Amino acid sequence: MEPTAHLPNLPAGSKVGLVAGWGRFPIVVAQSLRRLGCEVHCVGLAGHADAAALAEICTSYQAAGVARIGAHIRYFRRCGVTQATLAGKLFKDKLLFGRWGWLPLVPDLKTIRMFFPYFILGHRDRSDDTLLSTIVQQYARDGIHMAPATDLAPELLAPLGTLTRREPTAAERRDIAFGWQLAKEMGRLDIGQSVAVKGRAIIAVEAVEGTDACIRRAGELCPQGSFTVVKVAKPQQDMRFDVPTVGIGTIESLAAAGASVLAIEAGKTIIVDQPEVVAAANRNALAIVSLVEP
Repeated sequence: MEPTAHLPNLPAGSKVGLVAGWGRFPIVVAQSLRRLGCEVHCVGLAGHADAAALAEICTSYQAAGVARIGAHIRYFRRCGVTQATLAGKLFKDKLLFGRWGWLPLVPDLKTIRMFFPYFILGHRDRSDDTLLSTIVQQYARDGIHMAPATDLAPELLAPLGTLTRREPTAAERRDIAFGWQLAKEMGRLDIGQSVAVKGRAIIAVEAVEGTDACIRRAGELCPQGSFTVVKVAKPQQDMRFDVPTVGIGTIESLAAAGASVLAIEAGKTIIVDQPEVVAAANRNALAIVSLVEP
């Protein structure tokens, strides 16, 4: 794997590329970069990125298909970008397992060459880490080095402690400790990052469907509610991509499903719009606790 680059102390006028997926996270990263005085040249992934918001913030903006990686790289090179970052969610279930596979994404030649061993020959696994590492390595070969978005907005990382008015009960803390070890093992296997637990029994685990769908399924399987959701970083977490992220949508899903606790990993989980997230959790009597290890 290409070594992780970092972007500390960016001087004003630095040209930074942003590959933007779904959600507010890319918007917050772009805002942070502009406050630093950087030029932000953004590739907004079609069907994912908020084009209107990002085009207003960024120095330049180009929409492009997810599988047009050659076009992404050419755009950044035209803009003089040699350092870039990824931010935002990709809907992996639709990208990997749609009715016609990846063909509706209309991949360009560079993407076909990159992923031929995965999708055509089937010689390699298609885990998140493997696919995203392949993309990062291709960028590096073309002279563009990817850095963690959290370098650019470190204030988004979850602080240590209980973030809400309500503390977890003793029984909920036992569920957190139980779920934590299982979630870490799932992350090590690159399955998912979240589990739903009640009474030290696993209700639901996250896979390709994502955290919100996992939470909704837990609510369906546990209609009495009051379960705990544990969301952690992988033991081998590369902070350049697939960093666990929570936001207002997560709280809405928890509240609708009847959950009572969200446990996340301090320093390795992104909270987008943290004041609003905590306020929403308080309104719904949810506990959010941020831990290093339970």
